[in-house]
Amino acid sequence: MRYLGNKEKLLPFIESVIEKHNIQGEVFADLFAGSSAVGNHFKNRYRIVANDVMHFSAIISEARLQNDSTPTFEGFRAKYGGTPFEIYSNREYSAAPNHFVHATYSPKNGRGYFTEVNAVKIDGIRLALEDDYATGVLSHTEYVFLLASLIDSATRVSNTSGTYQAFFKFWEPRSLKAFTLIPVEVSSKGSSVGGHEVYSRDANQLAREISGDIAYIDPPYTVTQYANMYHVLETIARYDYPDVFGKTARRKNRTLSGYSNRVRALREFEDLFRQLDFEHILVSYSNQGIIPVDELIALAELFAADGQVHVEYQDYRTYATNNLSMKGDGEGLREILIYFRKDLSIRKSPLNYSGSKDGLIPALTRLLPKNISVLVDAMGGAGNVAANVVATERVVYNEINVRVHDVVALFLSHDPNYLVSRARSIVTEFGLEKKNREAYLRLRADYNANPTAIKLFVLQIYAFQNMIRLNSRGQMNTPVGNNEFNTNTVRRMQNFLPRTRNFEMRSGSYLELDPAQFPPDTLFYFDPPYFITRAEYNDGRRGLDGWDAESEASLLDYLRRVHDAGHKFMLSNVMEHKGRVHHLLEEWVASHGFYRQTVGATGIKYPRVEVVVTNYRV
Repeated sequence: MRYLGNKEKLLPFIESVIEKHNIQGEVFADLFAGSSAVGNHFKNRYRIVANDVMHFSAIISEARLQNDSTPTFEGFRAKYGGTPFEIYSNREYSAAPNHFVHATYSPKNGRGYFTEVNAVKIDGIRLALEDDYATGVLSHTEYVFLLASLIDSATRVSNTSGTYQAFFKFWEPRSLKAFTLIPVEVSSKGSSVGGHEVYSRDANQLAREISGDIAYIDPPYTVTQYANMYHVLETIARYDYPDVFGKTARRKNRTLSGYSNRVRALREFEDLFRQLDFEHILVSYSNQGIIPVDELIALAELFAADGQVHVEYQDYRTYATNNLSMKGDGEGLREILIYFRKDLSIRKSPLNYSGSKDGLIPALTRLLPKNISVLVDAMGGAGNVAANVVATERVVYNEINVRVHDVVALFLSHDPNYLVSRARSIVTEFGLEKKNREAYLRLRADYNANPTAIKLFVLQIYAFQNMIRLNSRGQMNTPVGNNEFNTNTVRRMQNFLPRTRNFEMRSGSYLELDPAQFPPDTLFYFDPPYFITRAEYNDGRRGLDGWDAESEASLLDYLRRVHDAGHKFMLSNVMEHKGRVHHLLEEWVASHGFYRQTVGATGIKYPRVEVVVTNYRV
């Protein structure tokens, strides 16, 4: 099939990179499938998840992935006495008012994509497919195979250079050939693994819903929109009688790709890299793409394990167009394959702090906006959200509780092995053991007399429910609990390193953060005490300020200021708990037209519905 960006000739290059880096896995996602050359090639090795926002491409992918050879069409043969390729190709068709291809893409309407005879035949076969599928003569798999074959066969008589942005003013010899329905090519080099999935979705949206091992990304490289280049094939596939415009009869309602927009392309990649739940990421690109290669590599480094990104090059002949000009300062086109292992780990804070969001990191990630230049974790707590979100410029961690702030700062300012050694020495010095009340009280008294961050960290490990609770004199008064310093704590101490390199810490009220002082694409995240729940750490009777209706109203007013400043926000909260509804928040969300996503619901008799509220559509 003639298709811009077809990777058929680059399959050996892609295979060599997979082998070179020993990339292993079972699920392979081809997120911009196009002609399905890559998925068709690898379908006997991996379970393929193919996707393309263009419907005609999804049809071709489904046909090529679900078949190892041309179907037998037994039901069709029984009715018509021959194959669909024989019967449909030799049948006589007459023009009709409802024949869209003839009426729109042929000389009948002054356009020369197809001759009138071939256009009538394409219409006739397209409608015959619907008849034979509706009456059960064709199975779904057979129907899709024939529709893909019709699309592919149409490209063989198109009066174009290969795309459909324009048609020739003369009739090219290929376009004058009689239209014949030819089976679309499918790989027969081995039995398909099976279980393949095909989608026709925006790749960035789909990335929020799927997971696997290898993600292959082959987006548009240039400003040319595929929705414009292949609109005729899209209409043949959908046959939806669209509204069209202009000399070339493009579809009015079409999806344009952000990857073909100079301003948006890098931002689209940022979002895709953030959302992909795949260990191995392969990106096909070009040294003549609209994103400079070094910028794309720098972005990939933010999401790569240990920041390691590998780049492989191969010379490749450029696609010639009527507007061909010197590109890349005269440098020849080089196909590039970028590979990195994505860091999928959750960097869980060593500090066990009430309300920590370490268990919700995957759910929160799915709800993040496309672009985050700065993350402001305004109520940072143990630092789990701040540590696990990648921002392209910096992360600002803010926490009003200075003792909690100091413990988190301790982790980020000292060698973890040194801290592990210090913690172990405290455990040994005071004879700390699980449920050992006397040893625990000795450490608690020592901390209250001479408080340090490392002592508080060890103390909260052994405290009841890991709670940091203070009396009116500011002294820790939590009773002993049922936990201990163990290998899991050590592992968390050693692995707690923020994903964003530029990490700032401040201690104070979120109200001291001026939204106007932050750049565009700043995301403010808030995880306040939940108003309709009551816990010891926020009841206002344990040496810490409580959280009441005034506090909640003040926060909602601040969020409105963030919104008015043009920034995005995420708010974690509980909308329902033990039969109580958070009416204040419910009315505020509805009044301002904000968005609410449920991220957790527990309990049957006394349900607790945890939500995330945003001022942007996810």
